[in-house]
Amino acid sequence: MKPLRAVGPGLGLSIVIAIISQLIGQFVIKGLGAATIAILLGIILGNTVFQQPQLASGTAWAEKRLLELSVMFLGATVTFQTIGALRWQGFVFIVLQMAITIIGVVLIGKKMRFNEGMTLLMAGGNAVCGSSAIAAITPVIDADDKDKRTAVTLVNLMGTILMLGLPLLGTAVFGHSDFLRGALIGGTVQSVGQVVASGTMINAQTTTFATLFKIMRIILLVVVVLIFGRLHRQQQTSNDTNVALPKSSSFLPWYVLGFLVLCALNSLIHFLPIISGTAHFLSSWCEIIALAAIGLRLNLAAFIKAGKQLAIYGATILILQVGVAVGLIWILLK
Repeated sequence: MKPLRAVGPGLGLSIVIAIISQLIGQFVIKGLGAATIAILLGIILGNTVFQQPQLASGTAWAEKRLLELSVMFLGATVTFQTIGALRWQGFVFIVLQMAITIIGVVLIGKKMRFNEGMTLLMAGGNAVCGSSAIAAITPVIDADDKDKRTAVTLVNLMGTILMLGLPLLGTAVFGHSDFLRGALIGGTVQSVGQVVASGTMINAQTTTFATLFKIMRIILLVVVVLIFGRLHRQQQTSNDTNVALPKSSSFLPWYVLGFLVLCALNSLIHFLPIISGTAHFLSSWCEIIALAAIGLRLNLAAFIKAGKQLAIYGATILILQVGVAVGLIWILLK
């Protein structure tokens, strides 16, 4: 644990940006979401006003530790009973949607010559739950911080586009079916906050269905982490038979285990609303503060330099995700 005086300035700045972002999201730009605002505001301020070296320790700590805590607290907000609530068709839809998204994102990434870390982070972030999934996957595939920050930024921007566009697309394709529109939003939009915001643009019933589909994706986070860890170990072994694999690739990170334990407990005993509500509050704030820190640490010049390739990658993934989701919903759920 780093001393408070080392992490204090950067952590404090990240918290201030998170609070400002929350206020902007509630009273100024309603619907965009505090998480998206936090990372965008962090990028702007981190590349203009706040470039002091003494902020680095605190923003690095917030980026890593608070995203980890966000993943763990999220476990207390979901249950395995969600699968039963959406019937077998809903479960099959989510599994196929996630699998096709992951395979497609990885293949597209390889075709565009992105490295393994970037492609797997983009695959997990888009298929599961945005920043939280990226944070959970990073250590098991030994991805570097630069790839993590780039993936988090791009995935959040993509999520914002889907958040705003899917209510219109869902109504155009599926009419006024709240269940089908909820499936489209919950099966594709990246973060929990973006799913709720997108569903709210239609009505409360759509938000409920979208959230249920999203929770099912979150529950499968552990499966994705295990698979990605195994793929990374196999890749390392095939590249060098004498390589000593890092410990992070051998076991689930502590916070993913914490997520699984809390999810299992909530499924068995059903936490009181005050407990699950508090966990949701802590998870959301940890994520927003961490995203502010990631924005502060992102090199905007380098991101813009790679912008064309990243934009093509992101746009291709969006088309893939939405196209597959619409097709699967039409076949399985309509």
